[in-house]
Amino acid sequence: MTDLTPIESEFATTEEAEAYDAWFRAKVERAMASKAPKIPHDQVMAEARRIIDRHRAK
Repeated sequence: MTDLTPIESEFATTEEAEAYDAWFRAKVERAMASKAPKIPHDQVMAEARRIIDRHRAK
C-alpha cells in the first residue's frame, strides 16, 4: 500500500485510487453499452440551466 499526499491525489492510497478508477471505468462502459434512449445534449443543458437559475433565484 502506497500512501498518497493531498497534492498527488484525493485518495489516501494507490489502492483506493485504483479501486475508484476501476469502478468509474465500469460505470462508463455500462453507460456506453446501454440500449436505453439517449437524451440530446441540448435537452440536458437546458435542464441544467433551469436548475441553476432556480437556485440562483433563491
